[in-house]
Amino acid sequence: MRIADIELPEYPLFLAPMEDVTDPSFRFICKEMGADMMYTEFISADGLIRDGGKSVKKLEIYDYERPIGIQIYGNRIEPMVEAAKRAQDANPDLIDINFGCPVKKIAGRGAGSGMMRDVPLMVEMTRQIVKAVQKPVTVKTRLGWDDENKNIHEIALQLQDVGIAALTIHGRTRAQMYKGVADWSLIGEIKNDPRITIPIIGNGDIDGPEKAKEMFDTYGVDGIMIGRATYGRPWIFREIRHFLNSGERLSQPSVTERVALAKRHLRKSLDIKGERTGIFEMRRHLSSYFKGLPDFKETRMRLVTLNNPEQLFQLLDEIGERWGNCDFSRNVPENILAR
Repeated sequence: MRIADIELPEYPLFLAPMEDVTDPSFRFICKEMGADMMYTEFISADGLIRDGGKSVKKLEIYDYERPIGIQIYGNRIEPMVEAAKRAQDANPDLIDINFGCPVKKIAGRGAGSGMMRDVPLMVEMTRQIVKAVQKPVTVKTRLGWDDENKNIHEIALQLQDVGIAALTIHGRTRAQMYKGVADWSLIGEIKNDPRITIPIIGNGDIDGPEKAKEMFDTYGVDGIMIGRATYGRPWIFREIRHFLNSGERLSQPSVTERVALAKRHLRKSLDIKGERTGIFEMRRHLSSYFKGLPDFKETRMRLVTLNNPEQLFQLLDEIGERWGNCDFSRNVPENILAR
């Protein structure tokens, strides 16, 4: 598969951009685990052009992450064009436009999936961004605003016409948020429309190897993007790739393997963000690595309250010693593993 001049393997696996999740340390782990392409957390165009510290910081990418895209969002053309130029200066492999975020504070003011209610503005914004930058431009969006307005097919054709290099579609409307079941049938219709010549990447409810294979086989998408299922389970990329290649399921990582992974993740977070921020922003990840362990409540509380790196590493070692013989594949329900 190719996105412009970016060469990707057959059946590529994408890490979805997620606010407060896909920071550089998490991307480092996901890349190790087999993510073929990744994206930054989404970046506010307004924050970027105002040189907001948090927004500018998100532009930082590393060569080992490639190929990587920088994702931006906004509701006005001029700031989005300027933000795209600034993102290009950070030298990503592509620039992605977020027309899919359903969060009220973003969609409610016309950005993210809110743009789906103004298709002419969406298309004109995209056209001007494509014209303003030399990097490939891609788009991530949803099926539509609600069930009565599933206009993604119309949008896909118009965005292709103004020059996007690929389109990622989340199989829900904005009204659904993340509830219900993602509908891939419309994604498949778009992929199999002979007028569509750009790669179509499907997103939504990919929670394991069998589901990934089913989406590739049933709908013919060029790639799949995985979001929430990576949270506390970055090895899902390795699981899926192994299953696609062999038809066999990998066993779940042992507690010992998870401890080693958590320590590597923590070290990377400390290296990039320093002690205070590095620890604070790791809390959402650390306990998730061990979801499902019996009698873990007290230890989980310590994982999310300790402020000293040495104490955290010591606690992780203690987890390995105490629960090292726990077999996740037998003791943890599948629905827990898939979250």
